[in-house]
Amino acid sequence: MSLPIAGVTGAGSGIGAAIARMLGKRGFHVIVTDIDLMAAQKVASEIANAEALQLDVSKPDACNALVASIVEKHQRLDVWVSNAGISKMQRFVDISPSDLARNFEINTYGVFYCGQAAAKAMIKLGTPGRIVNTASMAAKQGRVPFLADYVASKFAVLGLTQAMAFELAPHGIRVNSVCPGFVATPMQTRELAWEAELRGTSSESVKEMWIKDTPLGRLETPEDVAKVVGFLVSDDAEFLTGESISVNGGAYMD
Repeated sequence: MSLPIAGVTGAGSGIGAAIARMLGKRGFHVIVTDIDLMAAQKVASEIANAEALQLDVSKPDACNALVASIVEKHQRLDVWVSNAGISKMQRFVDISPSDLARNFEINTYGVFYCGQAAAKAMIKLGTPGRIVNTASMAAKQGRVPFLADYVASKFAVLGLTQAMAFELAPHGIRVNSVCPGFVATPMQTRELAWEAELRGTSSESVKEMWIKDTPLGRLETPEDVAKVVGFLVSDDAEFLTGESISVNGGAYMD
């Protein structure tokens, strides 16, 4: 019997890489995708059953073609994780139309395009699939400095997750999202520097502030998020759909 197939976007580093590794350990053949093919290949090389493919999630034709190639090769698609995302810290009044558009192209449209392609494939295959979207703690509160366009794009992911869950439920497809907090990733390293500059302080001071804002007293790891994704795609979550699970050490409680 062939291994179940899981696709993960933005899996060349950070949260996506941790999710890919976790799914590999749980017996999936993992399709590691990223706009940076070399980064995806490196992660795939660390997983027993995996392959790397390049994907720009902002291109709907590319998303459709990639999912079609997976199904053609493996004749199945069981799990899809839309994780690719970007951020750029700046004051609300300084956000350009191009910055706003780029945030939505990756963070929202990318989730839509990939989710749609995966859902079509699962429906055609008759697969009771599982789709997980990576949102953010910033998807549940506007009280996030210097990330107004990011906040808007991630709020949209929560609404999209619920809409997908509602429409895809009759096909046996569950759709949920995870909302990470202050995760120690390359993206966070950039955000620390940006926020420090905007606040006129040091990166270390900003990091200390983030830890202070987290009741569990540490920065989150990518693996913290991956474990929750593992739960959401497991049979333990078989009656869970349309939910947005906060994984942030208590930094935001809803």
